[in-house]
Amino acid sequence: GVETWRAVAYPWNCDSMGHMNTPFYAALYDGASFHFLSMLAPYNELKPRGLGWADVRQTIEYKHEVRAGALLVVRTMLRRLGNKSVEYRHEIHNAETDDLHSSSEQVTVLFDLNARAAAPLTEEIRRRGASLGIAA
Repeated sequence: GVETWRAVAYPWNCDSMGHMNTPFYAALYDGASFHFLSMLAPYNELKPRGLGWADVRQTIEYKHEVRAGALLVVRTMLRRLGNKSVEYRHEIHNAETDDLHSSSEQVTVLFDLNARAAAPLTEEIRRRGASLGIAA
């Protein structure tokens, strides 16, 4: 996968049990999604056309706890390009040991901001997706 985010697990990200709390995983995945989706369609290309992205499904699995001070890296893999949607997987790894801490399967649709509905993926998005390892 491609690297889409780096972070540090700060003590204030951790709960009373001493490991990173759920909202902070979601924040890492959200930031990684913005970076990943911009590889397919930069925001400055979508905005003038009245397009954006809308998440429609997210499934998170927690594999190994993250403790304060951990250096984290998110890697993202494109799984599938649909007619209007993009499926991808994020993985949070320890940047020093490469241990897998968490993964998230995501589905995001290209979104027409005026019609407030999903829009067909463009040929440019398909071409960029193919460059990330998925056949258009």
